[in-house]
Amino acid sequence: MGENAAPGPISELKLAVPWGHIAAKAWGSLQGPPVLCLHGWLDNANSFDRLIPLLPQDFYYVAMDFGGHGLSSHYSPGVPYYQQTFVSEIRRVVAALKWNRFSILGHSFGGIVGGMFSCIFPEMVNKLILLDSPLLLLESNEVENLLTYKRRAIEHMLQVEASQEPSSVLSLKQLLQRLLKTNIHLNEECGELLLQRGTTKVATEMGFHHVAQAGLELLNSSDPTASRFQFVEIPGNHYVHMSEPQHVASIISSFLQRKHTLTA
Repeated sequence: MGENAAPGPISELKLAVPWGHIAAKAWGSLQGPPVLCLHGWLDNANSFDRLIPLLPQDFYYVAMDFGGHGLSSHYSPGVPYYQQTFVSEIRRVVAALKWNRFSILGHSFGGIVGGMFSCIFPEMVNKLILLDSPLLLLESNEVENLLTYKRRAIEHMLQVEASQEPSSVLSLKQLLQRLLKTNIHLNEECGELLLQRGTTKVATEMGFHHVAQAGLELLNSSDPTASRFQFVEIPGNHYVHMSEPQHVASIISSFLQRKHTLTA
């Protein structure tokens, strides 16, 4: 850890929302420029535990758990986990933090949600940093595909509710094996880190306390575009920011510390 590296989280946050609370963890200087960190689908705020300590400590980093993920409250039964709802969560969180302008650091699905927020509220976003995040998954002329996607999402939600399957309760070793089997990009060490915040101890075993994994196939995005951007390709897999954070830390640090910003 270098001279400019931030220490461990300075605090755990619990922000009130109508259905419960949004959990988050914070690093860095409270007086510094704010950076909101958004994890990927079925991950949690621990996704940034190894990256943020390598970034400049004169920024204030807040990594939130999306609803139904990590330590955040689940939505009420019957309320779907839609992309637009997560976009709204960002607006609620920054309002609670009293942030008028901030930067976004998003991984995977978190980048999709952060990118959509940036399009809807461009005056609030200073810089947008995306880690292996496919922002252009849906072409503007694919209206038929969009309708098919929305129909499939609704039908899938009803099927999941009708199944009434009990919550998964497994040993920590079984949960880790399941997580690694469904995500080939995670190594064992990173998987254990995510499970620290993504499980609850039930008697002598563990249970997932985030949303159903079957929902992954339903994710999609709209087609926001940017007039100017910087693209950097580095070796690594989808979780390089966890497994080898040093590969991306210097690039992100340099971008955050630039004095100029892009126009909204």
